[in-house]
Order: sequence, then structure tokens, then C-alpha cells
Amino acid sequence: MKKKITIIGSGFSSLAAAAYLAKAGHEVHIFEKNDTIGGRARQHKAKGFTFDMGPSWYWMPDVFERFFADFNKKPSDYYQLERLNPGYQVIFENGKKIKIGDNFEEIYEVFEAEEKGASIKLQKFIKEAQDNYKVAIEKLVYKPGLSPLELVTPETIKKLNTFFSTVSKDVDKEFESENLKQILKFPVLFLGAKPSETPSFYNFMNYADFGLGTWHPKGGFFAVVQAMQNLAESLGVKIHTNSDVQKINIEDKKAKSIKVNDEIIESDIILSGADYHHSEQLLDEKYRQYSESYWDKKVFAPSSLLFYLGFDKKIKNAEHHNLFFDVDFDAHADSIYSTKKWPKEPLFYANFTSKTDSDTAPEGCENGFFLVPIAPGLEDTNELREKYYGIIMDRFEKLTGEKIKDHVIYKKSYCVNDFVKDYNSYKGNAYGMANTLLQTAFLRPKLKSKKIDGLFFTGQLTVPGPGVPPALISGKLVSQLILKSLQS
Repeated sequence: MKKKITIIGSGFSSLAAAAYLAKAGHEVHIFEKNDTIGGRARQHKAKGFTFDMGPSWYWMPDVFERFFADFNKKPSDYYQLERLNPGYQVIFENGKKIKIGDNFEEIYEVFEAEEKGASIKLQKFIKEAQDNYKVAIEKLVYKPGLSPLELVTPETIKKLNTFFSTVSKDVDKEFESENLKQILKFPVLFLGAKPSETPSFYNFMNYADFGLGTWHPKGGFFAVVQAMQNLAESLGVKIHTNSDVQKINIEDKKAKSIKVNDEIIESDIILSGADYHHSEQLLDEKYRQYSESYWDKKVFAPSSLLFYLGFDKKIKNAEHHNLFFDVDFDAHADSIYSTKKWPKEPLFYANFTSKTDSDTAPEGCENGFFLVPIAPGLEDTNELREKYYGIIMDRFEKLTGEKIKDHVIYKKSYCVNDFVKDYNSYKGNAYGMANTLLQTAFLRPKLKSKKIDGLFFTGQLTVPGPGVPPALISGKLVSQLILKSLQS
């Protein structure tokens, strides 16, 4: 029987779930508080420049292919992908650069040039990472996190030891070059935790990096959001923007309706893809599953200080993706996860999509996206933003030998306060809840409410975790639970 399903938020997990539920024949409505869809993956346009506001790394293309294949579609039906070469470059002290190519042969050569014998070690390391990736995709991440038994398979039992060591220990044991160590530890930052606290199993991110490559969707990451919108709407999904959900109403322990812009919307099923903590604040306290102390004790992925910059010149001495690791990696990580203060010497990241995609900037110009990862919940003032803007711009110029500060013709900043205002993000986090050992799979907040019938959750604070590919998977997992509940 056809049911009415309302979904809060229009990020990747919400759009994915909506498509699956509409495909199953249900009436699906998405309510988005902002004036455009996409959640953290919204797009910003100004003065001829186009910026992706959030996600900028297109990794794990196989997950996107699996998603569209579920609807007899391919990514290429909606957007054009280009594999980047180099995928990215890392800039170290004194401006030393290491570029990560689009094939293993180039990467092995780079490692060997940096450390004698490192190419052989890397081959062994990547073989293990590839095996872990296969186990993760085929046996783990497409599980709904209902029980520890989901993790028990012949394949995962063989991997048990990899959950009790860490990525840092494994990398430090094999490699001597500090530069190579940082390159190998970097991908797990997408999981939102320090490499020293991330189980070894998650080295599968290194295979996602070196083996599956770094891609760019033409038009920017928002092209993927538009693809999912087009798919969902073709299946009958209705999307309502500027629709702020104020309350989830419960009757007899059953989710019955939502209050949107002071209007009551009746529903058979309610799914929230908004921030999980905020979603529970929409409930009366007695219906919430998790206390404030629960959330406060969890390890959250970083927030970010972001700058969207338009330049009146082409940037010559940078690649599409650039990581600036010229200062102490561990000290910055400690400022995020341990001391929870603004970093004294910040690592930062810069991308220029217009180097690959000329349509994202006016002719002869470049668009820049600069990011400093910071602890969630920090004080956020214009003075602090400007201080760090000066720090990273000075460092960029020094390390690349290219003057850019005097060529900025458009500038917009975004930080903790904006994540809270725009996304109701807990403590202004940017990436969700970290994937540490005690926050993996069934140990994460649940997709289905334990207290209320007909209430479900999806997104980066639940399973499988932070990142765009996991968000697609989360949408599929919760849709399966909803459809199962409607059959019972």
C-alpha cells in the first residue's frame, strides 16, 4: 500500500533514501530549510565564480556507480567525470612537492625517489588495503548497524587484528620518510579521526586514494547533487525548499506529523537526514534516544574554516587539489581532538576547480577553495577568521612562490557559526561523527528510533559514517529498513 513519507533535509543521504522509497511506489516529500538543496554540498555563485561549498574530493567512484545502477542508470547519464592527474599534490616544508599520479607505477616511482625501498613496502601495504576495501564494500558498509553479528563473517574474522592496531602504527612501522607517512595517513582524515585512533582496517582509504583515483565531476560536486535531484524527481519525489522543520509530532509512540513553517504535515513515516542531534531536539525530551552527555562524550569529526576566493589571474604553481603539510601534522591533529583549540600552525588545503573545469571561473580567472580543519565548538569571530586567512595566504605565497593576496577579487568565509546556522550542525561540525573503534557500525547512533515507531534517521552521524559515499550508502540502508517496517 502506498504510504506518505516525509524526509527532513536534502543532503546526499536524504536524496538517496528518497529515490529508493519513491522507486518502491511511495509518496515522498523532502523538506529543506535552506533555499537550495544539497546540504553541505550546496553550491555558491558570485561574480562569475562557481564554488562547491563542501565536498570537493570525488573518491570511491564504485559507490556512485552502485547507487545509480540500482535505478538502471550510470553516473555518465547525468554528469561527466574526469580522472585527475595528478590526483593531488602535497606541499611540505621549504616548498618541497610530492605529486600523486593517477596510476600505481607513477606513485611507486615517487615513493622510491623519496625513500629507498619504499615502493616495495607500498606494494605490500596497498595489497592489504585493497583486500580490506573489498571486505569493507562487500561485507561491512552495506549493513545497517543493528547488531555486532553483522560484522562476523569468515572474511572479517580474518581481519580481526586490524581493528586493534591503528593506521599510524602500521605506517610508522613500515616507512621512514615523514613525508611519505603523512601522505599515507592523510586519507583516513576523511573518516574524521586521528590516524593514531583509526583502526588499521581503515587503510582501505589508501586503496580508494591510489587505486580508485581522484575524480572531478564537470561543473563541480554540485553536479552530483543535481543528478540525484533529477533521479529522485523523475521517480515522483517532491522537494520543498525554504521549509524549516520545527517539530516532529508523536502520538501513541508513533511518528505522525511534522511542523513546517508553522504548518502541520501528516505522514506515515518520518525520516530525518538532518543533523542527528538536532533531529532529536525536534522531539519532546521523553522521546529522545540519546542524552546531551551522550553527544558530548562522542568523538566528532572536525569543523572547518573555509574561504571561497575569486582571483583575477590564473594560479600557475598549484594543482587542482593541494595539501599544505609544511607544519607539524600531529600538533594540528592534537588541536582538533585533544586540546580543542585553534591551531598555532595550521595545516590547510586548497583547491582550484577552474584549473580542470574552466566554466567555474570567468576567463583568465581562478576560483579557490581554502580549508583549515579545526575542532568543532570553537569560538568563531571575524577577527579569528581574518587572522587565519592571513596565515594561510602568507604560507601559500611563500611555499608556492606565487603572489595571490593582491589578486583576490571575491572573498567569502564560512566557519563554525555558519555550520550551526545553515545545517543545525552539532557544535558546528563539518563531517559528522568520527569512525573510531568505539564509534563503528552497531556502536553508532541507530538508523531506526528505539522509542518511536515510524521514525528513522540517516546521514553522517549514523551508519556507516562520514563522507559522501557513506552518505549514499546510509540512504540506501535506511530505505531498506523503512520498506521492511512497512511490510511487517
